[in-house]
Amino acid sequence: MKLIQRLFDSPFWALVRKEINQIIRNKQLMILLIVPPTIQLLLYGFILNPDVHNLRLGVIDYANISASRELVSAMTSNQIFTLESVPSSEKELSREVEEGKLDVGVIIPPDFPRQLAKNSAEIQVFIDAVNANTAGIASNYMNQIIQQYNLRITPGKTSPPISSNVVFLYNPGLTSSWFFVPGVMGLVLTLISTLVSAVTVVREKDTGTIEQLLMTPAANWEILLSKIVPLAFLLMGDVLLAITIATVIFHVPFRGNFILFLALSSMYVFVGISLGIMLATISSSQQQVVLTSFFINLPMVQTSGAIAPIEAMPPVFQVLSLLNPLRHYIAIVRGILLKGVGLDVLWMNVLALVAFAVVLLTISVNKFRSQLS
Repeated sequence: MKLIQRLFDSPFWALVRKEINQIIRNKQLMILLIVPPTIQLLLYGFILNPDVHNLRLGVIDYANISASRELVSAMTSNQIFTLESVPSSEKELSREVEEGKLDVGVIIPPDFPRQLAKNSAEIQVFIDAVNANTAGIASNYMNQIIQQYNLRITPGKTSPPISSNVVFLYNPGLTSSWFFVPGVMGLVLTLISTLVSAVTVVREKDTGTIEQLLMTPAANWEILLSKIVPLAFLLMGDVLLAITIATVIFHVPFRGNFILFLALSSMYVFVGISLGIMLATISSSQQQVVLTSFFINLPMVQTSGAIAPIEAMPPVFQVLSLLNPLRHYIAIVRGILLKGVGLDVLWMNVLALVAFAVVLLTISVNKFRSQLS
């Protein structure tokens, strides 16, 4: 109780109350936090539908004969599929699809030669259908490749010797919005968190109240933290608004752990706020900070996989996208919502997000402290 009472009596709590009162009185800020995210989620969720290339393929060839190897070669010769993995078991193939390492998995059965001799062979094809558009394209191309292969090995015959049994994982209905809406959630959270936090700090400069803050009996970290905490709570409201729209309007499934989703979303909120504060410390006016945020946010969005799949980018940009925190957050959101995976699968993305949060928060704190000094 004494600790709580000491907190309420501290300069930090007084600064937090000041920030909350300013936010409540700022009607434009409240509109910015609610209206644009809602419109963007609805708009992008209904209209986005891009193409993809270079789908990652994993093959288990139990038959291991010349005909099966020729079939695999036919799958990879058109550059739509790239052979990334040759797992030793179906369990390993399923795990690689679940972890996002593969887009398509093919299993050629051990009795493939006998089936081929009877003119009725069947292979199993697993497609990660989190991205419905990618899954549809992969299915169509796979069927075309098999049909062309059938014509080549049995010219003139009407009944094809090989057929494929395609199974769509995670998104059996191939609903495009299930892929795009989680990406747009990360996009909107990035734009709103960086812009709102940057404008909030720059406003202190424009109005001259930053000099008043210097005269308060509070440490520099208390001044900065008093700005971060209220914004973080408000932006978590945006997260809840986005997930409500995703599940209620677009019927995006929520297969993972809700607490884990909130915890990792709050971590990304701190990344966005830290980036916004850093932008505010290098900008002298609200106009300048808005223009600077667009210069930073647009490349983040384009290389994140929110709109265009990362596999469709040039190899250089695929590597550079690893330095984009939004890419890791979108992978986390899609993994939790659509695949229901946890930290055992997403740990690399989580570690990257933690690293970005620590680095950006440290930089923004140091730059803000230098400005106060």
